[in-house]
Amino acid sequence: MSAETRNPLPFPRAILFDLDGTLIDSVPDLAASVNELLESRGLPELSLPEVRSMIGNGVRKLVQRAFAAQASPLTEAELDEANREMVQIYSRQLTRLTSLLPGAQEAIAHLHINGVKLGVVTNKPQVATREILLHFGLTDRLGAIVGGDAVTHMKPAPDALFLALDQLGVEPSQALMVGDSITDVEAARAAGIPVVLIRGGYTKAPVEELGADLICDSLKDLPAALNELRKAA
Repeated sequence: MSAETRNPLPFPRAILFDLDGTLIDSVPDLAASVNELLESRGLPELSLPEVRSMIGNGVRKLVQRAFAAQASPLTEAELDEANREMVQIYSRQLTRLTSLLPGAQEAIAHLHINGVKLGVVTNKPQVATREILLHFGLTDRLGAIVGGDAVTHMKPAPDALFLALDQLGVEPSQALMVGDSITDVEAARAAGIPVVLIRGGYTKAPVEELGADLICDSLKDLPAALNELRKAA
């Protein structure tokens, strides 16, 4: 196990997980979907690394970035239409190529068994999020699932975190956020919640530069790192 801690953290009553790049690797399905959309407009495909670098801030932002990368930027009206089409395309293949990231299943099972309340907070739409989590058998262990369209302001705003914690019945002072990007860090800071980042997600900057309270190599390391926090509490 390798974990780097910046500041002492209280052991949490609740943990909120990001989805894409934290619990799941959704790049293959997102890339297939956005490339189908681009092809329908007569534009060339993007590579997996290119799509990976565009993920963050929701599907609409991915569509906007994809068209801009092909030197075909969209007006707001065109973006609205392309986003609606992208959502329809992606809904047909949410789990065809998507996989759980290493340690995700085990970490959630371990934390659930040990009485930690769990939630998922993501910018992905609510219906798609629930379908993915159901596919991987995680919903029974989650007390809150909040998608980007369930709140007025998506991450990095704190709205979704507050909604999830309200559903879990836990105050922000008793919670922890686990994610992979600066969006998660900023959302957690805005909510007044400590944040753990997992290496290997969809961040464009080195994870060490994002200001997390704790960094783990993978979700496999998270339960052990939290056990150390419990001992120190």
